[in-house]
Amino acid sequence: MIRAMWRIRVRPGRADAVVGVWRTVVDRIGALPGNVLHDLLRDADDPYSFTVVTEWVDEAAWRAYRDGPVAACLTDALDALREPPTRADVGADADGQLVLREVLSGAAEFRAPGAAAPSGTAPDGRAGAAAPDGRGRAAAPDGRVRAADADGTAVFVDVEIVVPADRRVEFDRGYPQVAARVAAVPGYRREYLLREPDSDVYHIFAEWADEAAFRRWIGNPAHAREEAGPIAPFLIEFRRRMFHHLPQAEKNPPTRPADGREPGTDKESDVHTTTDVLIVGAGPTGLTVAVELARRGVDCRLIEKQAVPPGQADKAIGIHCRTMEIWADQGIAREAMDAGIWLTGNTVYVNGERIHQMSWELPDLPYGHLGLPQYETERILTERLATLGVRPRRGTELVGFAQDADGVTATVTTAAGETATVRAKYLLGCDGAHSRVRELLGLTFSGGLGRFPQLFMLCDVDVDWDMPDGHLLRFLHETDGRMDGMLVCVPLRGESRYRIATLAPPRFFAQTGGQDAPPGFSEELAEPTLDDLQVALDRLAPPGTRASNLRWSSVFRISHGIVDRYRDGRVFVAGDAAHLHPPAGGQGMNTGIQDAWNLGWKLALAVRGTAASGLLDSYEAERRPEGEEIVGRAVRMAFTDELDRDDLRRQFLQEMGMLLSYPDSPIVGESLSAPDALRDGPRPGDRAPDVGGLRRQGVAHDLRLRDLTHGTRHTLLLYADGTAGAAVLAGLAVLAADVRRQCAGDVDVYLLLGPDAPDPRLLDPPVLRDAAGGFRTGYGAAGSALYLVRPDGHVAFRSRPIDGDALVKHLQLVFGGAR
Repeated sequence: MIRAMWRIRVRPGRADAVVGVWRTVVDRIGALPGNVLHDLLRDADDPYSFTVVTEWVDEAAWRAYRDGPVAACLTDALDALREPPTRADVGADADGQLVLREVLSGAAEFRAPGAAAPSGTAPDGRAGAAAPDGRGRAAAPDGRVRAADADGTAVFVDVEIVVPADRRVEFDRGYPQVAARVAAVPGYRREYLLREPDSDVYHIFAEWADEAAFRRWIGNPAHAREEAGPIAPFLIEFRRRMFHHLPQAEKNPPTRPADGREPGTDKESDVHTTTDVLIVGAGPTGLTVAVELARRGVDCRLIEKQAVPPGQADKAIGIHCRTMEIWADQGIAREAMDAGIWLTGNTVYVNGERIHQMSWELPDLPYGHLGLPQYETERILTERLATLGVRPRRGTELVGFAQDADGVTATVTTAAGETATVRAKYLLGCDGAHSRVRELLGLTFSGGLGRFPQLFMLCDVDVDWDMPDGHLLRFLHETDGRMDGMLVCVPLRGESRYRIATLAPPRFFAQTGGQDAPPGFSEELAEPTLDDLQVALDRLAPPGTRASNLRWSSVFRISHGIVDRYRDGRVFVAGDAAHLHPPAGGQGMNTGIQDAWNLGWKLALAVRGTAASGLLDSYEAERRPEGEEIVGRAVRMAFTDELDRDDLRRQFLQEMGMLLSYPDSPIVGESLSAPDALRDGPRPGDRAPDVGGLRRQGVAHDLRLRDLTHGTRHTLLLYADGTAGAAVLAGLAVLAADVRRQCAGDVDVYLLLGPDAPDPRLLDPPVLRDAAGGFRTGYGAAGSALYLVRPDGHVAFRSRPIDGDALVKHLQLVFGGAR
């Protein structure tokens, strides 16, 4: 069998025309020799993207169609409607034609139990030359295949994965097991396994009874373990597309699915979409929370009013060490390192004299400080989100919203100027410094929005000087103890390339008429020139410094402040929508990512109905004090050489987010037999540090604690050494089962044995040995103890000795809705 999938994206307003074109050729395609299927599908996540699917009994039949008049007619008509194709759009040939051949001979199609085999199929289930299409549709009396299902509600899901040649035997052995397991899932119909010719790229093309059935399945995070286990290693990185069948849906509009999602139509102005979470703003904050929700199977929609992603480094550039830890958990640390440059130190000059130089390459840090332009950050996060089946809806702007006890109804405008309505359980404003969500909520900045009186200019240039590679450089000038000149230079990827911030020349302030310039980057003011920058370099940089190759420049004003609240009912704000910072320390973007990291797992529990009533309140309780502290610190540091020269290392760790803690959070706690029982370990609310030297039976190499705690669930770490009594060890299996039951399976449990502890012969929980004593030392554990680590990597609860009753009581603060 040959399956050809022709993907196109049409210009806004031309969706109706695609259906009209299809009607003119559909019968002609079905009459061609060897055709066994012909479909027009619309991308469920993009109303302007379509896929023409045809299947042929062999390559000769497909080539006859491809080179014949019917295909030419279809191609010419659709070419007049579509946007120019890109490699990212088509995923294959430049014209969008993706040709797939069936693999695993004799097992190309899998059907759910009870689904009738297509008439005309061979005994082994494969479609013969005269068979109808591979999804069981009956042939018409004239022998042609009908192009649509009877009910018109089916959805089609294309999962694209990579199977390296050296692992095909493993995949070929595991895939039939997976297909057999999935066949028992309610709503699943059948699927094909297809492969791109001469490629490692495979496609699992599946049909489901309706979108609600598919959403219910992926909404259960356990499905990856229950059904997809044998091929789970191949699903770490994948791309998923969902399609609706168009012509039949247009003729016989389906009834509204049971989950409340509205059927799509050809006019986006008529679309009423239902989702779990609507995220406004596809910057780093919005993308991060979308990734966290999608990782947990939560349906989310991400809209962004900017039609085109940013293409220059005019925003955040420093990726903090803690953010790198987060990215490691999300699976994008390698991509970030490959695209960035390590910032290896900090050098400060005052009036031409070097006052200090510090290396940031600290051996105990899991990751260093990375230099990465924000447009690269957004690209990497967007690509990661795409592997989870979600893409930002660009050119879509929030107009307004209203919330009630059950959710939020938002009105948006699309890139085509059409109006749509989105119904969501929660709305999250990640829409930046000029946040529409913040405005509509009526949030105000505590103490007012502060603005520095100075104007600054920002430039991307090459600099010729003798400075240490990888160092962030600050040159300050003081007169009578008052700073009256500053130059901040951050290295970028590329030889001698820097992003430089400095005071703008006086003429720019004159252009404002002595009034405040617009906050943020100003489009009203002219762009600074290379000569403007050279004047600042001549005054502040080492003698002989020359700048060249000005790529872009801008004028901006620094604003700072924090909103009075982070939540209003079912609506939240995060990132620059909640707090604005001076650029000192690069805090703004990293703080926004931390907001999203904190909120994502809590929001997912709330959507699934397993969250305690006060869990979402903890977002503001934890993040607003942190935001307030960071804004204040950044304002104090903006025009000083250093805040605390006596402890530069601690200051750096604080700036990098490595000392972040939530000790006053309402959802952290402890139960200790004595006040100093775990004094050497992380406190409730602290970041849980990584340790190495863990050993697990059957694994030849040492493991790290992060191997256990990464992922989307809480992790309960039980510790016992040689002094722990037999009664304690005997009760661990019962405790593990109780915790999993109370938390609906959303907690992973492990037993860490001290080097001197005997094997307890437990089947559960899984056992690892703290062979090097790293956990005992890093967590101050002795006798028996436990630590509960949250999905965001912070300590939720600890006890010594193990106090199961106190743990169960604490878990009610998080999982109050679980059964």
